Amino acid sequence: MSKTILMPLPDRDFDVTETAVPWRLLTEAGHRVVFLTESGTAAPEADPLLLTGVLFGKLGAEPEPKEFYAEMTASEDFQHPLPWAQVEFSDYDALLLAGGHAQGMKQYLGSEVLHAKVASFWKTDKPVAAICHGVLVLARSLDPDTNNSVLNGVKTTCLPRYMEGLAYLSTFWKLGNYYRTYPAYVQAEVQAALGSPDDFVRGPIHLDARGTRDDDGPAFVVEDGRYVSARWPGDAYLFAKKLLKRLED
Repeated sequence: MSKTILMPLPDRDFDVTETAVPWRLLTEAGHRVVFLTESGTAAPEADPLLLTGVLFGKLGAEPEPKEFYAEMTASEDFQHPLPWAQVEFSDYDALLLAGGHAQGMKQYLGSEVLHAKVASFWKTDKPVAAICHGVLVLARSLDPDTNNSVLNGVKTTCLPRYMEGLAYLSTFWKLGNYYRTYPAYVQAEVQAALGSPDDFVRGPIHLDARGTRDDDGPAFVVEDGRYVSARWPGDAYLFAKKLLKRLED
């Protein structure tokens, strides 16, 4: 049975791979992805450096995800996003929270309106998937009954500190804080939102090996019931496959 998945995004700077790979695998399976932005007035735009190469043509998206991105941006649902404040999230079947690290992501990561919508959706017990910085949206979404993050008591991963730190240290001489969205590391904020430090799962150390459609070896996700989390673009294919399994249940 076809399902409909919500994917809220900022107006600019979201990650190419973390959006386009799940979109492609979900739509191939017959599902629909509905995109949301704050205003719903125009199609959003990914971080341009991920399409052209962050530094010396390196560190950007791989060729296949870039092809998927071109197809995704041409789709009707992407061209006509809905305003997130006006959408009743519980009317949909699943929620996907993608990441990205450039400064435009703050519009999405810091939206109190979006946090309230996400907290409400979390209570439906429907599938939720978050990758990289997208896990911050959940960490900041508070259960109105407890005032704790919805991730309190849940096992999760996110962009690990070593990955964020290495990317920053390798590029700050040229790009400044491009890889540091906030002064605090993503991992630190996510861990602070959890019920126990042991609920954060870093995963194996990978510096550049990425999973693909046919090889999940380098990829890593954490599963906790209906919730799936992943660390970075290199996990995007496995991340999408795990969400697909939950949509089939």
